[in-house]
Amino acid sequence: MRLKYVLNEVLVGLWRNVTMTIAMIITMSVSLTMLGASVLMYMQVDQMKDYYYGEIEVSIFLRDDVTEAQRAAINQAIDQNSLVQSKEYETQEQAYEKFKVLWRDSEDFVKSVKPDSLPASYRVKLKDPEQYQAFADQIRTQQGIQDIVDQRELLDKVFKIFNAIQVMALVVAGFMALAALLLVGNTIQVAAYSKRREVAVMKLVGASNWFIQAPFVLEAVVAGLIGAILGFAFIFVGKVALLDGRLQALMNVLTPIPDGNVWLMLPLLAGVGAGVSAITAWITLRFYLKV
Repeated sequence: MRLKYVLNEVLVGLWRNVTMTIAMIITMSVSLTMLGASVLMYMQVDQMKDYYYGEIEVSIFLRDDVTEAQRAAINQAIDQNSLVQSKEYETQEQAYEKFKVLWRDSEDFVKSVKPDSLPASYRVKLKDPEQYQAFADQIRTQQGIQDIVDQRELLDKVFKIFNAIQVMALVVAGFMALAALLLVGNTIQVAAYSKRREVAVMKLVGASNWFIQAPFVLEAVVAGLIGAILGFAFIFVGKVALLDGRLQALMNVLTPIPDGNVWLMLPLLAGVGAGVSAITAWITLRFYLKV
């Protein structure tokens, strides 16, 4: 009987303040969408780091006037270096063919570059990419080398951008979460005020605080769960329609987002939405019932 009464009061309360309930759900869904997207981004950037850092190569560009003897000495130094896992030699012709494929959409730019403009190079993969400096110091003494480039430096710049986007997404999610908390608290206060006489009577007849608070807390929990489901739907649709659809070409740079990570957001958002809503409602009612 008590459970039926509590559930009935939850439905009545949600309908009585339907406009504020809708506003609370929308704010909660936007906030949780941002939170879920931020968490997914953190997971994805970590996955990208593991993938790309594992594929890092050191590029040793040779001078245009390098002699065959110098090139052979460089090749031998690389082979004998204990830090090297594998190497690949790229001629000027091979470098030019790759260049034409990479910039195939810019014909004028491709025509402005001559086949002999690009240097021959060695692509060296180290056993430990962290040992780049030690490897560079050992190889740099060889004659005929124009420059040594560590791809890790380029990747670090890219990941700094991703990290900045992560922080921005979390900041926006934090502001939206604050707005959602304030809206939940305000909605519960309005709901409690509209039923102040019933609450007063229930307190006079000895009803426990839990029995009085339960309908209001459950109202907030239901709104939080609905917001979490909507937030997950936005993330799932965004992943399928954008990343797996229109932005599929971008996935040549970004590693694919596993479906398991996306589905993991559903319990996470539901737990956060319901938990935060319940705690906010309970704290709000604790102050109200002391009046």
